[in-house]
Amino acid sequence: MKGRIVWVVVADGARARIYAANQAGRNLRPALGYELVGDRRHGRDIVTDRPGRTKDRAAQGRHAMEPPTDPHEQQEIALARELAHLLDEARRKREFDELAIIAEPRMLGRIRTFLPQETRKAVRAEVPKDLSRLELRELEERVPQLI
Repeated sequence: MKGRIVWVVVADGARARIYAANQAGRNLRPALGYELVGDRRHGRDIVTDRPGRTKDRAAQGRHAMEPPTDPHEQQEIALARELAHLLDEARRKREFDELAIIAEPRMLGRIRTFLPQETRKAVRAEVPKDLSRLELRELEERVPQLI
């Protein structure tokens, strides 16, 4: 009988990598041929328009308005949405049996928000840590202890 396949998601606000592992969380190998990468540009490069101008009510003068949303936050939300969609599709295709999500705390919350209920049931472990900068060798040492 084939062992259960655990997909280990390692993410921060800028990128997400997905690995397949055995039930004990060992023998990590890339589950996809790519990683999901958000936009890493500076905020000034993402939003190219100059901010709007407004008048003060109390004083005489004009000043620039702040944008209503942070462009980096919008990029993180888009990445979390894309990741959740990818995980849901993989669950439907039975590419994994269980999920372990290791993500920076804010990103973990965003992923949770977008994961459909059926896919959430497959989540075995959620670890609020940012291990996204670790190489595969280092992850192989840490993941079994975390999940």
